[in-house]
Amino acid sequence: MPRRTDIHKVLIIGSGPIIIGQACEFDYSGTQACKALRKLGYEIVLVNSNPATIMTDPETADVTYIEPLNVERLEQIIAKERPDALLPNLGGQSGLNLCAELNKAGILEKYNVQVIGVQVDAIERGEDRIEFKKTMNKLGIEMARSEVAYSVEEALSIAEKLGYPVVLRPAYTMGGAGGGLVYNKDELKVVCARGLQASLVGQVLVEESILGWEELELEVVRDADNNIITVCFIENIDPLGVHTGDSFCSAPMLTISEECQKRLQEQAYKIVESVQVIGGTNVQFAHDPVSDRIIVIEINPRTSRSSALASKATGFPIALVSSMLAAGLTLKDIPCGKYGTLDKYVPDGDYVVIKFARWAFEKFKGVEDKLGTQMRAVGEVMSIGKTYKEAFQKAIRSLETGRYGLGHAKDFDTLPKEELLRRLNTPSSERHFLMYEALRKGATVEEIFEITKVKAYFIEQMKELVEEEEAILRHKGEMLSDEMLVMAKKDGFSDKYLSQLLEIPEADIRNRRLALGVEEAWEGVHVSGTENSAYYYSTYNAPDKNPVNEEKQKIMILGGGPNRIGQGIEFDYCCVHAAMALKKLGFETIIVNCNPETVSTDYDTSDKLYFEPLTLEDVLSIYNKEKPLGVIAQFGGQTPLNLASELEQNGVRILGTSPSVIDLAEDRDQFRAMMEKLDIPMPESGMATTVEEALGIAARIGYPVMVRPSYVLGGRGMEVVYDDDSMTEYMNAAVGVTPDRPILIDRFLNHALECEADAISDGSHAFVPAVMEHIELAGIHSGDSACIIPSVHIPAESVETIKEYTRKIAEEMHVKGLMNMQYAIENGKVFVLEANPRASRTVPLVSKVCNIRMVPLATDIITSELTGRPSPVPGLKEQVIPNYGVKEAVFPFNMFPEVDPILGPEMRSTGEVLGLSRSYGEAFFKAQEAVQSKLPLEGTVLISVNKKDKDEVVEVAKSLAEDGFKIVATEGTYNLITAAGVPATKAKKLYEGRPNVGDMITNGDFDLIINSPVGKDSVHDDSYLRKAAIKAKAPYITTVAAAKVTAEGIHYLKTHKGSDVKSLQELHGEIHDRE
Repeated sequence: MPRRTDIHKVLIIGSGPIIIGQACEFDYSGTQACKALRKLGYEIVLVNSNPATIMTDPETADVTYIEPLNVERLEQIIAKERPDALLPNLGGQSGLNLCAELNKAGILEKYNVQVIGVQVDAIERGEDRIEFKKTMNKLGIEMARSEVAYSVEEALSIAEKLGYPVVLRPAYTMGGAGGGLVYNKDELKVVCARGLQASLVGQVLVEESILGWEELELEVVRDADNNIITVCFIENIDPLGVHTGDSFCSAPMLTISEECQKRLQEQAYKIVESVQVIGGTNVQFAHDPVSDRIIVIEINPRTSRSSALASKATGFPIALVSSMLAAGLTLKDIPCGKYGTLDKYVPDGDYVVIKFARWAFEKFKGVEDKLGTQMRAVGEVMSIGKTYKEAFQKAIRSLETGRYGLGHAKDFDTLPKEELLRRLNTPSSERHFLMYEALRKGATVEEIFEITKVKAYFIEQMKELVEEEEAILRHKGEMLSDEMLVMAKKDGFSDKYLSQLLEIPEADIRNRRLALGVEEAWEGVHVSGTENSAYYYSTYNAPDKNPVNEEKQKIMILGGGPNRIGQGIEFDYCCVHAAMALKKLGFETIIVNCNPETVSTDYDTSDKLYFEPLTLEDVLSIYNKEKPLGVIAQFGGQTPLNLASELEQNGVRILGTSPSVIDLAEDRDQFRAMMEKLDIPMPESGMATTVEEALGIAARIGYPVMVRPSYVLGGRGMEVVYDDDSMTEYMNAAVGVTPDRPILIDRFLNHALECEADAISDGSHAFVPAVMEHIELAGIHSGDSACIIPSVHIPAESVETIKEYTRKIAEEMHVKGLMNMQYAIENGKVFVLEANPRASRTVPLVSKVCNIRMVPLATDIITSELTGRPSPVPGLKEQVIPNYGVKEAVFPFNMFPEVDPILGPEMRSTGEVLGLSRSYGEAFFKAQEAVQSKLPLEGTVLISVNKKDKDEVVEVAKSLAEDGFKIVATEGTYNLITAAGVPATKAKKLYEGRPNVGDMITNGDFDLIINSPVGKDSVHDDSYLRKAAIKAKAPYITTVAAAKVTAEGIHYLKTHKGSDVKSLQELHGEIHDRE
């Protein structure tokens, strides 16, 4: 069937900001869809609120809207653009839910928009628990015994019938949000109430527990002619009871019989045919190895996290193919070098793929490290090897948690067997590391299987690794015999881990194995639907089949590894742009990365992709095989920077800013000396390795001080300390402090306005496109603070000072490429906080708001020593940017209900959104709307602030009262604002009796909550206010600075009509050179 000619313009909905359960795999699928459909000649309109993505680049689609994802905004866009069709199944759960809402509201019908790919009623059949059950009964496919409840009472009586434990699953949610496994009535009441609230339609499924069964997934693709293929069979190694997003999995299935796989496939095909999805669908099954019962758990009629993994594991680009099928093509119409056409595709790779998740429990104090049916992971890695052992060990060293093998994690090797087995009772992020040590202490395969229900095969494989490691440990202090070394390499032991076990230098091990001819070899994974494209993985278990191209000059880019808080999609964005820019400059590009969710690991982003861990051993092997002219390390965040100096010592040429400069920026003493030489002020500071030193420095500078470890990203371990006791506590708890990695202590600037500037520098000139102003004051991590670009409240002379300081520092440090500078302004004086001579997380933001291609410009500079091209920096002109952008961070607090949602110097956000408008008040309003906490234009506001903020809160209260809001305040705040003549009502705090503010929030009495935390010195904890606000889904604000901007945004919208939506391309057209 040829492509459809009755549609010309297609609307694609993105998935919005990155949250737990919905990460950058949707940037990958959305970007692929734009590519595929534009190639077929369609015009693409894209809507997404996330600025950090490749898909929201002005080049990706024909028309791009960075707008909040909700029905009102989408109606404005549809009315303006009049698309013929909507493709909803590439934007994750957000895209599907929005499509269903637009349909219900009659908007699709009103503007005559067809839905392609997945039918609207199919979304219901797949997502609505009752509809899905009906469909399954009709097909005769078994499901877990279950019933639907619309109230807690109903749920209780269903649970009585099924018998505890039961699983609760809310309809239309993602990442298992709001659900959970409950063992008794009390737990059911709590979780069910939460689930009914989380569900779009107030419906929760109560089902029998199938804990401990095998969890198996199939990724299936169907076309309009009902050709169906299975792209990938995925086996979850962690059994049911752990969310698939947290599970450790393998592809292909390693312990499931052919016969069972056939049964799964038959059932999956029946389901997909009856739901009639066109494109990719993920089907999840449970299999009981004892009774051999198979039941279907759920389907996702869209590209998902599993489909990104399946695509990268098999080389079958699901999102790309799904978009072509949605446009009317069939699998028979898509040629493929390996199978002829795609309808003949079978998953037949002769390698093992492992996925392992990455968590962020250390960021959330008070959260128990425990895995269940609600997803907790913030990222993942994928590794490919010839054997299970090789792939498994590669996955562990890909995670970048400082572990290069499975043994000796934390203090687990000191614990007795009984304690290790006790800890295995509850699944946690450390489960497989605990199993390893338990086996070492003599636990049997059966004992571990009984507790964890992980299949015996996987435990046996692990046991063989433990036995091999124990044999290696008998040779401490000496080199292994040749035979043992070869064996260890074949089983995936890394050079670094062997060096840790044997206590000899890593270089000795590398040199010995090279002398024996034991080198990494590479095999390709063929990309389906292409003539002969492939990407490569390393193995020590096969001969090399990796053709190397000698014709063009090559440059290697190091990626960012797994997503985590503090290092996310923004760095992937930079790597992708660098690859595109290098291609234009005529180089062959090589990317090394191990994150399956990203655009950088798409087969055609670079000329050659290595799906490998970012460790010295793996990167050096590739470098010696490919012999590139140099390596670019400044775009992948902290990951490649931590490798840069070791690579340089091994003869690798690092292009751009040199590793020594990067070290200089991290070394406080050197950096301070340079600032003194340039006559640029910094807050007073010092470095300490002991408690005594720390107390001495604090006495000299004066409290409060900011403390943090050196060499970290995302503010790991940063705190504001107010007294000697807290300082002693912090220093005693600090891990891994050594003389060359001391704790940094700075004077904390009180009530200072924080701002940052990104610069492009060629070593002698630097250009700053715009200065970003943080809405939250100094002391809140820049990744978590909302910010306005270009700045609004910074006086013009301070902006000039900031630009001048940035230029001076870039020139003094000879930065080649990108640089990010953080400043604070206290009483009109500009202080430098830190310099980061690398790409930062604000690069995509600045690029989009200012319409400047920062990464391509930097790439041009970095390679100028090879190309001889003149620097682009002197030609860059100051621009007038008439539209403001407000970035707002998105937090996972709804997934961690036990955490107090306040902001501090440690970064905790997972993603971000952008609001754009002529007025920064409206831009702020739109940013709040995009993070689903839309500000009210009328109603009741609760104000309860701490002593430090009392003065400033009066003007906020005045402004809101003038705009017609009713104000409720707690005692201290109430006295203050009524004294200033603002009418208000008094409310009780929690410990002052009932009904109190907690009750009022829970009852939904407030449309907006302004509450700054009382801080450590108070007897009474007030975190209940903020936790209650999250539960009640009320917009809440925890800093007075943000409250001010909120009041301005509300006032602007009360006095002006909201502006029309404008595309990014139109907004860029309004930017012009400054006269």
